[in-house]
Amino acid sequence: MYFGKQRKAEGSNRIPPNQNVTTKFPVLHAGNVPHYEDLSKWNLQVYGLVSTPKLFSYEDLMSLTQAEVSDDIHCVTGWSKLDTSWQGVKTTEIVREVGIKEKAKYVILHAEEGWTTNLPLEDFLKETSLLAHSFGGKPLTPEHGFPLRAVIPHLYFWKSAKWLRGIQFTEHNHPGFWERNGYHMEGDPWKEQRMSWD
Repeated sequence: MYFGKQRKAEGSNRIPPNQNVTTKFPVLHAGNVPHYEDLSKWNLQVYGLVSTPKLFSYEDLMSLTQAEVSDDIHCVTGWSKLDTSWQGVKTTEIVREVGIKEKAKYVILHAEEGWTTNLPLEDFLKETSLLAHSFGGKPLTPEHGFPLRAVIPHLYFWKSAKWLRGIQFTEHNHPGFWERNGYHMEGDPWKEQRMSWD
Protein backbone atom coordinates (compact mmCIF):
# COMPACT_ATOMS: atom_id res chain seq x y z
CA MET A 1 0.00 0.00 0.00
CA TYR A 2 1.50 3.36 -1.02
CA PHE A 3 1.50 6.33 1.34
CA GLY A 4 2.25 9.56 -0.53
CA LYS A 5 3.31 12.29 1.90
CA GLN A 6 3.00 16.04 1.48
CA ARG A 7 4.13 18.81 3.78
CA LYS A 8 3.32 22.47 3.49
CA ALA A 9 6.44 24.60 3.08
CA GLU A 10 7.66 26.18 6.30
CA GLY A 11 7.43 29.96 6.34
CA SER A 12 6.67 33.01 8.40
CA ASN A 13 3.25 33.64 6.84
CA ARG A 14 1.48 30.49 7.97
CA ILE A 15 -1.10 32.08 10.23
CA PRO A 16 -4.17 33.77 8.66
CA PRO A 17 -5.34 37.12 10.08
CA ASN A 18 -6.74 37.11 13.63
CA GLN A 19 -5.83 33.48 14.33
CA ASN A 20 -3.94 32.20 17.40
CA VAL A 21 -1.76 29.08 17.34
CA THR A 22 -2.68 26.27 19.73
CA THR A 23 -0.94 22.99 20.52
CA LYS A 24 -4.26 21.53 21.72
CA PHE A 25 -6.96 20.19 19.42
CA PRO A 26 -10.24 21.84 20.45
CA VAL A 27 -13.45 19.91 19.81
CA LEU A 28 -16.35 21.89 18.34
CA HIS A 29 -19.52 20.50 16.76
CA ALA A 30 -23.29 20.69 16.69
CA GLY A 31 -25.32 17.68 17.81
CA ASN A 32 -24.27 14.37 19.30
CA VAL A 33 -21.01 12.46 18.92
CA PRO A 34 -21.71 9.20 17.04
CA HIS A 35 -20.03 6.02 18.28
CA TYR A 36 -19.52 3.08 15.93
CA GLU A 37 -18.86 -0.25 17.56
CA ASP A 38 -19.56 -2.25 14.38
CA LEU A 39 -18.10 -0.70 11.22
CA SER A 40 -19.90 -3.23 9.04
CA LYS A 41 -23.00 -1.06 9.62
CA TRP A 42 -21.26 2.09 8.37
CA ASN A 43 -21.02 3.20 4.72
CA LEU A 44 -20.26 6.22 2.55
CA GLN A 45 -22.60 7.06 -0.31
CA VAL A 46 -21.13 8.93 -3.30
CA TYR A 47 -23.82 10.15 -5.68
CA GLY A 48 -25.32 13.00 -7.69
CA LEU A 49 -23.65 14.07 -10.94
CA VAL A 50 -21.39 11.02 -11.17
CA SER A 51 -21.07 8.30 -13.80
CA THR A 52 -21.14 5.42 -11.32
CA PRO A 53 -22.78 6.10 -7.94
CA LYS A 54 -21.19 3.95 -5.24
CA LEU A 55 -21.76 2.86 -1.68
CA PHE A 56 -18.37 2.35 -0.01
CA SER A 57 -17.93 0.21 3.06
CA TYR A 58 -15.12 1.04 5.48
CA GLU A 59 -13.28 -1.99 4.10
CA ASP A 60 -13.71 -0.64 0.55
CA LEU A 61 -12.13 2.68 1.52
CA MET A 62 -9.22 1.00 3.26
CA SER A 63 -8.53 -1.02 0.10
CA LEU A 64 -8.05 2.15 -1.97
CA THR A 65 -4.67 3.89 -2.32
CA GLN A 66 -3.86 5.50 1.02
CA ALA A 67 -2.13 8.85 1.46
CA GLU A 68 -0.78 11.11 4.18
CA VAL A 69 -1.21 14.89 4.18
CA SER A 70 0.52 17.24 6.61
CA ASP A 71 -0.81 20.77 6.80
CA ASP A 72 -1.95 23.58 9.07
CA ILE A 73 -5.63 23.86 10.01
CA HIS A 74 -7.60 26.97 10.95
CA CYS A 75 -10.88 27.19 12.87
CA VAL A 76 -13.38 29.99 12.31
CA THR A 77 -13.42 30.54 16.10
CA GLY A 78 -9.83 31.80 15.93
CA TRP A 79 -7.44 28.93 16.60
CA SER A 80 -4.86 27.46 14.24
CA LYS A 81 -3.02 24.18 14.69
CA LEU A 82 0.22 23.72 12.76
CA ASP A 83 1.75 20.62 11.19
CA THR A 84 -1.24 18.31 11.59
CA SER A 85 -0.82 14.90 9.99
CA TRP A 86 -3.76 13.01 8.48
CA GLN A 87 -4.02 9.61 6.83
CA GLY A 88 -6.77 8.47 4.49
CA VAL A 89 -7.93 8.54 0.88
CA LYS A 90 -7.40 11.52 -1.41
CA THR A 91 -10.62 13.06 -2.69
CA THR A 92 -9.22 12.67 -6.21
CA GLU A 93 -9.09 8.91 -5.64
CA ILE A 94 -12.82 8.84 -4.85
CA VAL A 95 -13.52 10.82 -8.02
CA ARG A 96 -11.51 8.28 -10.03
CA GLU A 97 -13.76 5.56 -8.63
CA VAL A 98 -17.08 7.20 -9.55
CA GLY A 99 -16.30 9.62 -12.40
CA ILE A 100 -17.89 13.06 -12.24
CA LYS A 101 -20.06 14.56 -14.94
CA GLU A 102 -19.20 17.81 -16.69
CA LYS A 103 -22.12 19.65 -15.05
CA ALA A 104 -20.76 18.98 -11.56
CA LYS A 105 -19.49 22.26 -10.08
CA TYR A 106 -20.08 21.80 -6.34
CA VAL A 107 -19.87 19.16 -3.63
CA ILE A 108 -22.20 18.75 -0.66
CA LEU A 109 -20.70 16.80 2.24
CA HIS A 110 -23.35 14.95 4.26
CA ALA A 111 -22.63 13.90 7.83
CA GLU A 112 -24.56 12.30 10.69
CA GLU A 113 -27.75 13.92 12.00
CA GLY A 114 -28.41 15.67 8.68
CA TRP A 115 -25.37 17.98 8.98
CA THR A 116 -24.04 19.29 5.65
CA THR A 117 -21.46 21.68 4.26
CA ASN A 118 -20.81 22.90 0.71
CA LEU A 119 -17.63 23.23 -1.35
CA PRO A 120 -16.78 24.30 -4.87
CA LEU A 121 -15.51 21.28 -6.80
CA GLU A 122 -12.02 22.79 -7.15
CA ASP A 123 -11.68 23.01 -3.35
CA PHE A 124 -12.79 19.40 -2.90
CA LEU A 125 -10.25 18.26 -5.50
CA LYS A 126 -7.22 20.18 -4.19
CA GLU A 127 -4.08 18.09 -3.74
CA THR A 128 -4.29 18.52 0.04
CA SER A 129 -7.97 17.49 0.33
CA LEU A 130 -8.43 14.13 2.03
CA LEU A 131 -11.03 11.78 3.46
CA ALA A 132 -9.25 10.95 6.70
CA HIS A 133 -9.64 7.91 8.93
CA SER A 134 -6.54 8.61 11.05
CA PHE A 135 -4.76 11.53 12.71
CA GLY A 136 -1.10 11.37 13.69
CA GLY A 137 -0.94 7.71 12.69
CA LYS A 138 -3.83 6.64 14.95
CA PRO A 139 -7.52 6.12 14.13
CA LEU A 140 -9.63 9.23 14.65
CA THR A 141 -11.32 9.53 18.02
CA PRO A 142 -15.13 9.75 17.99
CA GLU A 143 -14.94 13.46 18.92
CA HIS A 144 -12.78 14.18 15.89
CA GLY A 145 -14.92 12.34 13.38
CA PHE A 146 -14.32 8.56 13.56
CA PRO A 147 -14.60 6.63 11.32
CA LEU A 148 -14.21 9.18 8.49
CA ARG A 149 -14.01 12.93 8.13
CA ALA A 150 -13.16 15.34 5.36
CA VAL A 151 -9.96 17.36 5.72
CA ILE A 152 -9.97 20.50 3.56
CA PRO A 153 -7.10 22.36 5.26
CA HIS A 154 -7.02 25.46 3.06
CA LEU A 155 -10.53 26.47 4.24
CA TYR A 156 -11.87 27.14 7.73
CA PHE A 157 -12.21 23.82 9.46
CA TRP A 158 -16.02 23.72 9.61
CA LYS A 159 -15.76 22.78 5.92
CA SER A 160 -13.95 19.57 7.00
CA ALA A 161 -17.11 17.65 7.90
CA LYS A 162 -16.82 15.05 10.66
CA TRP A 163 -18.73 11.71 10.69
CA LEU A 164 -19.01 11.75 6.93
CA ARG A 165 -21.75 9.60 5.36
CA GLY A 166 -22.32 11.06 1.89
CA ILE A 167 -20.65 13.03 -0.89
CA GLN A 168 -23.03 14.59 -3.41
CA PHE A 169 -21.90 16.25 -6.63
CA THR A 170 -24.20 19.03 -7.84
CA GLU A 171 -24.48 21.67 -10.54
CA HIS A 172 -25.56 24.43 -8.16
CA ASN A 173 -24.25 25.62 -4.83
CA HIS A 174 -26.40 24.75 -1.80
CA PRO A 175 -25.64 26.19 1.65
CA GLY A 176 -24.93 23.65 4.37
CA PHE A 177 -25.85 23.72 8.07
CA TRP A 178 -23.54 26.53 9.22
CA GLU A 179 -23.87 28.40 5.93
CA ARG A 180 -27.66 28.55 6.42
CA ASN A 181 -26.95 29.95 9.89
CA GLY A 182 -24.83 32.88 8.74
CA TYR A 183 -21.42 31.39 7.97
CA HIS A 184 -19.68 32.28 4.71
CA MET A 185 -20.33 30.12 1.65
CA GLU A 186 -16.60 29.79 0.88
CA GLY A 187 -14.72 30.08 4.19
CA ASP A 188 -11.24 31.17 3.09
CA PRO A 189 -9.24 31.94 6.29
CA TRP A 190 -6.78 34.17 4.43
CA LYS A 191 -9.68 36.41 3.38
CA GLU A 192 -11.34 36.07 6.81
CA GLN A 193 -14.51 34.76 5.21
CA ARG A 194 -16.10 33.86 8.53
CA MET A 195 -19.63 35.15 8.14
CA SER A 196 -21.85 35.66 5.10
CA TRP A 197 -21.58 39.44 5.41
CA ASP A 198 -17.72 39.36 5.43
